[in-house]
Amino acid sequence: MSVIEFKNVSKSYGSGTERTDVLRDISLQVKEGEFLVLLGFSGTGKTTLINLMAGLEAPSSGEVLFKGAPIAGPGPERGVIFQSYSLMPWLTVSGNVALAVDTIFPGLPKAARAAKVDHYVQMVGLGHAAARRPAELSGGMRQRVNVARALAMNPEVLLLDEPLSALDALTRANLADEIEHIWEADKKTCVLITNDVDEAIILADRIIALNPDGSLGEEFTVSIPRPRDRIEMNHNDAFKALRAQVTKYLMDVGIEAKVEGSRVLPDVTPIHGVPSAVADAQKGLIENRFLDFSQLHKVYPTPKGPLTVVEDFDLKINRGEFISLIGHSGCGKSTVLTMAAGLNEISQGAIKLDGRHVEGADPERAVVFQSPNLFPWLSAKENVAIGVDKVYPKASRIERQEVVEYYLERVGLADAMDKQADSLSNGMKQRVGIARAFALSPKLLLLDEPFGMLDSLTRWELQEVLMEVWSRTKVTAICVTHDVDEAILLADRVVMMTNGPQATIGRIVDVDLPRPRTRKALLEHPDYYAYRQDVLDFLEEYEHGNAPKPKPTAIAAE
Repeated sequence: MSVIEFKNVSKSYGSGTERTDVLRDISLQVKEGEFLVLLGFSGTGKTTLINLMAGLEAPSSGEVLFKGAPIAGPGPERGVIFQSYSLMPWLTVSGNVALAVDTIFPGLPKAARAAKVDHYVQMVGLGHAAARRPAELSGGMRQRVNVARALAMNPEVLLLDEPLSALDALTRANLADEIEHIWEADKKTCVLITNDVDEAIILADRIIALNPDGSLGEEFTVSIPRPRDRIEMNHNDAFKALRAQVTKYLMDVGIEAKVEGSRVLPDVTPIHGVPSAVADAQKGLIENRFLDFSQLHKVYPTPKGPLTVVEDFDLKINRGEFISLIGHSGCGKSTVLTMAAGLNEISQGAIKLDGRHVEGADPERAVVFQSPNLFPWLSAKENVAIGVDKVYPKASRIERQEVVEYYLERVGLADAMDKQADSLSNGMKQRVGIARAFALSPKLLLLDEPFGMLDSLTRWELQEVLMEVWSRTKVTAICVTHDVDEAILLADRVVMMTNGPQATIGRIVDVDLPRPRTRKALLEHPDYYAYRQDVLDFLEEYEHGNAPKPKPTAIAAE
């Protein structure tokens, strides 16, 4: 029996030349008791689709039915969990959940009301925090309150609009597991919107892709037996095959062919002496141990005494290597990166780049952060030009402009160079940030979770962009990430850090996979999942706090 049904539903906003079609001719049935996942890129109409199910919006044409009757507005039989928490900041955890209980069960005696509230607070594992207010909770805990509040309405259908996307990877995985356990216990009908393929496969009975034009795409049945353990899935052939199939479909329909421009990088020399085009000028650079971290420590003063965040970080990187730095939140990854950038003082030890000590910030070390920090009133071209004008002082104005346009074209912004930064999407802004970093022709490229604020499908696209531009420059690079697949996809070596404080290198994995790399090709490579398992095993070992620090498997680059 279908609980929710869409009959030829379309949804548009505006009219005339201002009209935007978001959903096109959607026909869909959600079966009673199933866990359905809607998967797609940002801007494909996923949230609009779930708003129609919730009764928060009406279709422009067609019908949306709940148990055969048209949906005319919101109702308690359809509980919604949004990406944002929307909690009452002055109420406790129990108080926020009690709002839902009071709405649905207004005549409930006080003791029964308290018991019901406590039941749902305990269900999401917040019994120890029932008296705390939202400001005292982590992001993951606030989202648990949101889940408890929706469950307290005892809905027949649970609608989940990217409820985990703002959380770190570990919290996201744990909360996804809890949602699955709740679904297993109550067998409620669940509809989840996500952009994470692994999350979709772990949770779903059925996955439906949304195409960029707002139409329904391919449907995938998930027949993998439950429970589906994330670590064990790495050895499951059905999981691997489905993961590759879904990934290939989404990349084929969602990632347009990269711009293969005709611009040639001009022959100009940046201020720190590394030419962008003349190979002879590279001869003076050190090949081995080009970047040398030697017994690096970072200590912060605290009221309780010195706190050692990073301890004895020792790593040698050859010129042209790409290193991924991975570990749980708080393990000091970004601290190491900011010390390499010269933005964070070294407490003990040393960092040498091309034989010289790193002291203070310098354009020879370009950094790409989570947020690209563009000047919003300037165009994409003007934002990139700021650094280029300083780094190439002897180049002509035309040559500097050619450098700017070359890298903007390489990152797929050939048609958006003159747009103001504040009119660009988050993904486009990060493209500008990547172009700006490469345009400096740096000796060292430092990336601090550069795609962490983007949905996972946009990350795929920008990872491909990053690899394409890096393959042309072969700049020495370090990328801090919490994403296992991203770490392996990008790196020659994956450096794994133990938990903080006193975090250090726990293990190093050499990634001997062919380049140039694409996500689709790696998913089909026989060694890919073995590398993935190495990293997952390490992260699982350190998942629940500090553990004895193992010796790294390698230090110096070969």
